[in-house]
Amino acid sequence: MKIVIPGGSGELGTIIGKAFAENGYEVVILSRSNSSTTEKGITYVQWDGISPGPWMQQIDGSDLVFNLAGRSVNCRYTDATRQEIMESRVLSTRAVGRAIEIANNPPPLWINMSTATIYAHSYDKGNDEFTGIIGGEEPSAPKSWGFSIKVAKAWEEAVDNAAVPSLVRKVKLRSAVVMTPDPGGPFSIMSKLVRLGLGGKNASGKQMISWISDKDFIKSIFFILNNPQLDDIVNVTSPNPLANAVFMKVLREAWGNPIGLPAAEWMLSIGAVLLKTETELVLKSRYVLPGKLLQAGFTFDQAQWPEAAADLVERTRTSRRH
Repeated sequence: MKIVIPGGSGELGTIIGKAFAENGYEVVILSRSNSSTTEKGITYVQWDGISPGPWMQQIDGSDLVFNLAGRSVNCRYTDATRQEIMESRVLSTRAVGRAIEIANNPPPLWINMSTATIYAHSYDKGNDEFTGIIGGEEPSAPKSWGFSIKVAKAWEEAVDNAAVPSLVRKVKLRSAVVMTPDPGGPFSIMSKLVRLGLGGKNASGKQMISWISDKDFIKSIFFILNNPQLDDIVNVTSPNPLANAVFMKVLREAWGNPIGLPAAEWMLSIGAVLLKTETELVLKSRYVLPGKLLQAGFTFDQAQWPEAAADLVERTRTSRRH
């Protein structure tokens, strides 16, 4: 069995590659690095995310292609970075689709990353795959947030437009924020703020945070792989999103730090400039639910944030001791 992960050299690709390698899969990661190497049973093959090339041979005969390629959105949105964010997703998805299209033995499953951010900014109505409202038109959201919706739509359209064989199952993975104990990820950043006494609510604290633990994220990928009725759009997120204020309170409790200074919206705006990011990442209310996974019988091992947060904190502390 073989999985190919375009754009898999980052945090998420690393945990996916490791999980599949541990389950006996041949793992190939397509990376923009200058060399092709094999480390810890995972093979890295060079590609540029756009052009046809020898990398396409890796997809021919594979069992699963999981495309993660796309520039990080954790940056200031200038004209240049907006173009990079859009093109890195759309062009790489088109390239992957073309490789699957011309393969003699195309993979039976193509999972393409998308984002739960595609749904409307909402405080009181959860968005699942059946009745969820796509964002971009809600009057309560700043017009600048429309860019993220535009990117998500174009990303998914690139999958829809790929002329792959009918036997290839396409899944567009609308994922919430994946919480891992690894340095540099969202959990690590929020935890640092908590340990510094700055982990209070952001702005009103009413905005919903949709999240999923890394353990349940990996479990959901294997579940999708083994359940062919799951196709098209699949939300991957805990069934229990929380308001920002509650989410941060639980995280403070997990770290044993009751003090958490709140951050007003004007403070977040200044901080976003200093940290070269966007306030949308913390102010948009992402109220997303895993309708299809639950309908198909998926069970979460860490459905509640307190248990997931405690586990993540423990694993973070353990990794520091080694």
